[in-house]
Amino acid sequence: MEAVKSRVIQYDSDSVALLDWPDTEYGQYAREYLTPLMERGAQPFIANVSTTVKVLTVDGLPVPITVNEKDYNNSYVCSPYTHYVSYAREELALLNNRMLEGLLSFMLTGIGRVLRQARFNRVIQVNNWLLSTNLYPALSAEQLTEILDYLRHIYPGYTLMYRSLSRETSGEFIDRLQAYGCKLVPSRQIYLLQPDTSGSKARWLVKRDRSLLAKHGYTEVSPEEITPEDIPRIVELYRLLYIDKYSAHNPQFTEAFIALALERRTLKVHGLRREGRLDAVLGFYEREGAMTAPLFGYDTGLPQSLGLYRMLSAVLIGLAGSRELLLHESSGVGQFKRNRGAAGATEYSAVYDRGTSLLNRCGWSLLELLLRRIGMPLIQKLKL
Repeated sequence: MEAVKSRVIQYDSDSVALLDWPDTEYGQYAREYLTPLMERGAQPFIANVSTTVKVLTVDGLPVPITVNEKDYNNSYVCSPYTHYVSYAREELALLNNRMLEGLLSFMLTGIGRVLRQARFNRVIQVNNWLLSTNLYPALSAEQLTEILDYLRHIYPGYTLMYRSLSRETSGEFIDRLQAYGCKLVPSRQIYLLQPDTSGSKARWLVKRDRSLLAKHGYTEVSPEEITPEDIPRIVELYRLLYIDKYSAHNPQFTEAFIALALERRTLKVHGLRREGRLDAVLGFYEREGAMTAPLFGYDTGLPQSLGLYRMLSAVLIGLAGSRELLLHESSGVGQFKRNRGAAGATEYSAVYDRGTSLLNRCGWSLLELLLRRIGMPLIQKLKL
């Protein structure tokens, strides 16, 4: 256990037993979620994640960090190289323009070689829960920079990074981190559904989507009705959608991760069941007035006419509405989400790369420029 200032303390697998988790809903959630990842490592829970999970406390509030060196085959949740090069190369097919795909693929290959030389993955990510979207606890903007002060001293030469920031959800954080000297690097287009703001057409679409449950004989099952016997099927449903259909770079949740989520309620898991068989599943968590569902999947082998994605999305929107929470719908299927009331927003990573090599700093600057000038305008134009 090390401390530079009394306000920030670091805990690792050897010292986590000394951590006095706050007796709050968030503090107990953090203990249940993070302790197994620290004690056993991340890979038993997320098969394609190799990282070191530690916890910082700032003024007693626990915040996870991940520490990486290389691991270029890691999921994008802890590998910026995977996010900005490997995953991006896969998504070029969405452009439906062979010439543009070829040009951008060639560009990404060249950038990738430079970034590897620059030790691009030598990075520490703050508030990294190893999920597609990292919702933030009740941190102040000043506490964010206090953490950066600490990490700069303890981990010289590492890039320091905050993911999952947008003007709509984290405007004060962004302003403070930019003033500190962080680059603001676009990462993806996300969709946010505010409570009670949908128009009549969006509400009608969601109601129509939900009516498909009765039409096709599905029953919504609550967390209390999900059993340990469902765990292999939940893993399969998530894999069918996010890994097989989309990308192997998405986090590959294992049965151990799902078992942990069910046992410790780190995700609230709901599903759609018909004749005893679970055909769709979602798992969400909520924090500081927002919720997001990093676990989402359905049986892609069933006829598309069933509308399982539409049904599951309607259930998720209903859960957010009943809780009066902002629904962070992550990225993808943009037109579908817009039609049901969500608004698009740009998500960023705040990157502090001072103290790293010149080549690494140039790599981040180049990425920031290309994503602002080419990447995000293309995504927004195509409504991806």
